[in-house]
Amino acid sequence: MIDFIMGDVVSIKDDYILLQNNGIGYKINTSVNTMMNLELGKKEQLIYTQLIVREDGLYLYGFSTEEEMEMFKLLIMVTKVGPKVALGILSSLSTNQIQLAIMNNNIDKLCKAPGVGRKTAERIILELKDRINKEILIEEEVEDNPNNNYQETVQALMNLGYTRYEVDKAVRSLDKSISVEDMIREGLRVLSKH
Repeated sequence: MIDFIMGDVVSIKDDYILLQNNGIGYKINTSVNTMMNLELGKKEQLIYTQLIVREDGLYLYGFSTEEEMEMFKLLIMVTKVGPKVALGILSSLSTNQIQLAIMNNNIDKLCKAPGVGRKTAERIILELKDRINKEILIEEEVEDNPNNNYQETVQALMNLGYTRYEVDKAVRSLDKSISVEDMIREGLRVLSKH
């Protein structure tokens, strides 16, 4: 119904943003990955949306890329995976990581997302294996990838009580080639300034 909204980003919260368009403020539930692509106060931001109608209300879900929106639509088609779990998956993993996990039957990778247990991960793989675009070039992740340091640092700081948004914002500017311990120290230094 509403494919996208272009407006001004007036607020970024833990799990949603407020986008103003023509004097109307839209509350749009979104993933951390999308929030990381947004700037508070940015004018004319394009957000791709999906409207979910429930008996208790209408809910808008929004994404900075069409790929992320399409992955959201696929995830909510899976039995017992609702919008909240789908957003959790998209906040924890990129669309490429999700596709790679599905293609490689990597249950453990999907279980890293909040609200996803072993059975849910198995169901996602089973129901989406034939639906994902296998022609998309997906780079294999290497275990010694400096990006893994980033993921470990984000997880450690979140375990200390910071939100994913705060942590991603603080850690994204750090040198990804330094050790996890150094990244955590630097991340805490940045977080303590805010």
